[in-house]
Amino acid sequence: MTSYDVAIVGGGPAGSSCAWRLRQAGHSVAIIDRKEFPRDKTCAGWVTPTVWRTLKVDPDEYGRERTLQPIRGFRTGIIGGPDLQTDYESTVSYGIRRCEFDDYLLRRCDADLLLGQPLRTMTRHGDHWLLNGTIKAGVLVGAGGHFCPVARELGARRTETSSVVTAQEVEFAADDRQLEECGVKATVPELYFCGDLAGYGWCFRKGRYLNVGLGRVNAGKLSQAVTEFVDDLRRRGTLAGNVPERFHGHAYQLYERVVPRLVDDGVMLVGDAAGMAYAQSGEGIRPAVESGLLAAQTLLELEHLQMPAATELMHYADRITERFGQPRERSATDWLPHALLQATARRLLRNRTFVRRVVIDDWFLHASQPALDLTSL
Repeated sequence: MTSYDVAIVGGGPAGSSCAWRLRQAGHSVAIIDRKEFPRDKTCAGWVTPTVWRTLKVDPDEYGRERTLQPIRGFRTGIIGGPDLQTDYESTVSYGIRRCEFDDYLLRRCDADLLLGQPLRTMTRHGDHWLLNGTIKAGVLVGAGGHFCPVARELGARRTETSSVVTAQEVEFAADDRQLEECGVKATVPELYFCGDLAGYGWCFRKGRYLNVGLGRVNAGKLSQAVTEFVDDLRRRGTLAGNVPERFHGHAYQLYERVVPRLVDDGVMLVGDAAGMAYAQSGEGIRPAVESGLLAAQTLLELEHLQMPAATELMHYADRITERFGQPRERSATDWLPHALLQATARRLLRNRTFVRRVVIDDWFLHASQPALDLTSL
């Protein structure tokens, strides 16, 4: 039997950020993950300068031994329609490989890493949790993504009205011919919205790696949409030839329509396990990092970490609301006829000011929101 102050289930950015903050304060932490690291992760994979500052990571130092692609613009449009390029004078984001990024954060967090060990059992025993019959912890943090076993046990996935994105993605090392013939610029990833506005596809180039994927909200026929998107990329000259590897699937819940269940006695949920992905873009790395840090900060302010009551942990939920706002129940566009909405969107996506200020700066980069400052909490 090994005892810890906190056990975290899931070694992605949410779990490792939470562990990093707790370890800085001297708490004992274990991270349990069913996968060995580094591992593949379905994700477009970009990180804004704000996230690097929040995590106190120097991008230049990180990029010395890992893929780090500066992004200085975006090409956007509707699948099958015209596109528009928006350029910036400086780097607004960085393309990363999740297999490298997640592994880096996990190794530096200084927690005990119990990798390749799925969570099989979790039971309460007085003032602590007992996991897999061998791990004892006063607090349990669910950070295992959309299918996190802790979130499932907590009943956090039993809401039929939630918005769930299903996505398929592939990332592969391109050969010299593919790099020469592909039309996507390394500094300008391409984003194209589905015609029904239920999702979007992307094509990123990160050094020698190409990342192609598409996600849709609560929608079927995903494989068909991906095939049509890849065909459109070929017509545009963005891709040359066939994608050499199999697409991988993934799902995650958006932070909209339902108030997520975040705490219970001795339990907290963070990142995709909590349904924290941004509603407009589906981007989840920044919400994962920030929710992990906010959860850790809440624990650091408690007098004890022996199965704290849900009421003692509700300050974390309050901080999530303060940081990300209340999940919108319905937007104004939900009331518009769909044909009118589509026609309006097509016009707006050809407007340079709207694309730059709303689509890219607001939806995808969240440029107006400052970095999380834990010292002000």
